[in-house]
Parts: sequence; structure tokens; C-alpha cells
Amino acid sequence: MTEFCLVAKADHIMTVRMNRPDRLNALHPPANAELGEVFDDFAADDDMWVAIITGEGRGFSAGNDLRYQAEGGERVPTPTGFAGLTSRFDMHKPVIAAVNGVAMGGGFEIALACDLIIASEKALFALPEPKVGLAALAGGLNRLPRQIGSKRALGMILTGRHVSPQEGKELGFVNDVVPHDKLMDAALEWAGQIAECAPLSIRASKDVVYRSLDTASLEESMKQKYDSVAAMVKSEDFVEGPKAFAEKRKPNWQGK
Repeated sequence: MTEFCLVAKADHIMTVRMNRPDRLNALHPPANAELGEVFDDFAADDDMWVAIITGEGRGFSAGNDLRYQAEGGERVPTPTGFAGLTSRFDMHKPVIAAVNGVAMGGGFEIALACDLIIASEKALFALPEPKVGLAALAGGLNRLPRQIGSKRALGMILTGRHVSPQEGKELGFVNDVVPHDKLMDAALEWAGQIAECAPLSIRASKDVVYRSLDTASLEESMKQKYDSVAAMVKSEDFVEGPKAFAEKRKPNWQGK
């Protein structure tokens, strides 16, 4: 049982709904710790291949719960960061952010830590920390320039301005913008398309992409050894894929 989020699992997809709608899903240390455990479970569950994170109510997440701190709540750092994601660097399974409303500060950083961002037309993005004397130190200052380039990123970071989902798509950090009432259908469709692929192939692909981005030399990135690729090559699915293709049938992925 979870207190600060709602979790559902079906068809190899785990859906997580941050559930503090009275505070626009702003997260405090207990919520971050709980979400960290939820994503630990996702990483360890061989039957779960894709995750979707979204928010209950009218917001995705307003970020850090400053009211909790003001009310005397203890500020305890969570090793895996906001929503158990922003400081997690060993997650090879894909995670989709279904942004249903405001994604401010740490909330935007949660979305940036995901692999895809599917946004409702009611979504709104910002890193407004400088307006209150803070800085987006949960990955926002690091991930946004990597994803859209330094000039575009600084245009958001140095102003703290609000960005619409349509502009977010133009800037390059949003994959898709959909009508508000179709958001979860769209996110599940993206997740379903991923789940149709071989799970270990997806994990190897994600691993190589991110590690290549951290490698200055293209040649070096292509020559280095990846454990995820080795696991894919040794898997039953590495045989099943070509066999299913030759037999003109849908592959029966095992994820191993």
C-alpha cells in the first residue's frame, strides 16, 4: 500500500499517479522516499517493461513542498531524488512523463528525468527557482541544456518564465501535445508501442543513447562495451525476434 501515490500494473506497464492534489502534487521527503521505493520495485519487476508517471488532480507536480518545510517538516534528502527519479542514473527501463498540468521547478525536473514527455494542452513548464532565490539543482540546470541546447535552455532558466506545451514541443523537450482528456490514452499508446518491442533491446538502446551522450568521441562511444547489449545478445528474445519474423508471426517476448 502507498500513501502518496497510486500505482497500477497491467500489460507490462506500470502507471504511477503522484497523489497530493491538495498541494498540486508538490513532494515532501516522505513522498519522495515512497516513490523511490515504487521505482525500485519497477526496476526489479521482470514483468514490468515501461512506466508512466503523472499527477492526480489539476497538476503534474509543483516541485518541492515548501509549505512542508515552512510548517517545520524535516528536510531529508532522498538518494534517488524527486519522485525517486531525478537522481536515479541506473534505470534502463523507459519512463514516460504524462504531464497533466503545472510542472514547476522540481516537477519539471521529474519530467526531464523521464525518457519521453507527453503533455496535455493544459500543461505548463518552468524552472522558476531564481524568482525565490533558489536554483534548479535537482537536474534541471543539467538536463535541460543537454536536451534542447544551452541558448534555449538559458532562455527558460535565466527568466524563470512559463512555457506552454506547444512551445515545449518546439523547443524539443516535449514529444507530443494532446487534448487534456486524451492524455493518459496517448501515454498508454506510446507505452504500448514500446512494450511491443523486445524489452532487452529497449533497455540496451536507452543505455547506449545516454552513455553515448556522456562520451565526447563518437568513435569511442561506438567501440565501448555495454553490459546491456551483452545481455540482449545472450537473451532468448535475441533468437525469438528473427524466428518470429521468418515465421511471419508476432514475437513472444520473454524479457530474458
